[in-house]
Amino acid sequence: MIKPIITAEDAVQMVNHGDSLVIGGSGAGHAIPERLIEALGRRFQETLQPRDLTVVHISGMGDQGSKGLGHLADERLIKRDIGGHWGMSPSMAKLAVENRIEAYNLPQGALSCLMRCIAAGTPGYVTHVGLHTFADPRVEGGKLNSRTQEDLVEVIELRGKEYLLYHSFPVDVAFIRGTTADTSGHISMEDEVAYFEMLSVAQAAKNSGGTVVAQVKRVVDQGEIDPRLVKIPGIFVDALVIDPNQKQTYQIDYDPALCGQKGTGSLSMDSLPFDERKVIVKRAALELRPDAVVNLGFGMPFGVGRIAEENGIADRMTLSIEQGSLGGIPAGGLDSGAMYYPAAILDQPYQFDSYQGGGIDIAFLSQAQVDRHGNVNVSKFGHRIPGCGGFIDISQNARKVVFCGTLSVKAELEIADGVLKIAKEGIATKFVDQVEQITFSGRYANETGQEVLYVTERAVFQLIDGSVVLKEIAPGIDIKRDILAAMEFEPIIQQVSGMDEYVFTDLPINLPHFTSI
Repeated sequence: MIKPIITAEDAVQMVNHGDSLVIGGSGAGHAIPERLIEALGRRFQETLQPRDLTVVHISGMGDQGSKGLGHLADERLIKRDIGGHWGMSPSMAKLAVENRIEAYNLPQGALSCLMRCIAAGTPGYVTHVGLHTFADPRVEGGKLNSRTQEDLVEVIELRGKEYLLYHSFPVDVAFIRGTTADTSGHISMEDEVAYFEMLSVAQAAKNSGGTVVAQVKRVVDQGEIDPRLVKIPGIFVDALVIDPNQKQTYQIDYDPALCGQKGTGSLSMDSLPFDERKVIVKRAALELRPDAVVNLGFGMPFGVGRIAEENGIADRMTLSIEQGSLGGIPAGGLDSGAMYYPAAILDQPYQFDSYQGGGIDIAFLSQAQVDRHGNVNVSKFGHRIPGCGGFIDISQNARKVVFCGTLSVKAELEIADGVLKIAKEGIATKFVDQVEQITFSGRYANETGQEVLYVTERAVFQLIDGSVVLKEIAPGIDIKRDILAAMEFEPIIQQVSGMDEYVFTDLPINLPHFTSI
């Protein structure tokens, strides 16, 4: 069948009062159907219709400003938001913080895989991911405020083990994006940085009796797309909207290196500036192993990949990101979620299948708060709701996880001659008696026997038998004055050794598990 080609303004007329709307894409414009989202927000502002939508976004969606979900941030338009990450749209997060909408934060991988379960008509997605974290209904159930009452997650028991069931729900409308469509609605994604779960979202909507609108860059005649490149078959698409100015991300028109084309693009790999952040990632990099599958989390952990590049061993492991790319170099900043020169790009649910089953050998992730039980919080701080993204899926299932972060907030440090000095202590500690929200459960890690390290600029801690144990200290650091005084709890202290002195110089470090080529 020939699919209608319509305007974005006509497309958003398909969204009705009370509908559930799933929007594909991720981050700062990564395959996000921006033109459709913008048109929906504009329709509401002009007509006050539709109202009381449930909007679902698997990941964060926006530029930390007005784009993405920022177009929809009105409590009259949005009744409920179910998202894997919230930090990209401060205006939507503000509605949640102020208790003006129902708001849920669920693990990105669980939400991604849930789309397949909705498509398949099952009651929901069964997984261990989220047990004993804030996604667990015995903790918070992923609810972000008191207005949010309905349980979308429940604890079940199968074969004598506990799991979480993330509930299925009908999808009334799906906004998805691709690169090229033919007149029959077959869609390829050759210019996109990742495939995400576009196919699963489209199938979920169609099998729910819903409507699928696809934003694309161009339309060609029927049969002109190689069937091996079709990511969403036309039977799952109802209408097409063309945006010839569609950008690869909010910041990049098109960079072929983000689609895996070797020898193209303008990736700069300047050396990291030498400061406490580089000290932390250099120490963390000592945990790297040859042939490991590695995940680098957002922020500081990206620096571990740079250290691997500086030491010439990046090609002796496989870096991966949850959005689906493998074997390249993760992009940073607002372009996080894309990867330069990936060797392969998987659909996001398949990437999470691997992650959740133990397919990550070592993960390097940020730590914002750590408590005496080894719990980590990166998802909620007072009136700020960054959300968990894929952090829970990754941190619970990596064979080894290395959390990276400073011991305190905004300390003034001096690093000279291989020695660290604290010129002025930070304004707040990150090692607290109890985290505000459990994004990583020390209890669960202890139950599964996971190896867990917490690397800071002045000390390295390890989770042993459910307690945080001090294992290493930096040269020049006094345990009582510089470590214990900057913590709200006292770690177990036993067999403390010194951190590698080369970590505290701008000289290359010897990565002991790698031999020279």
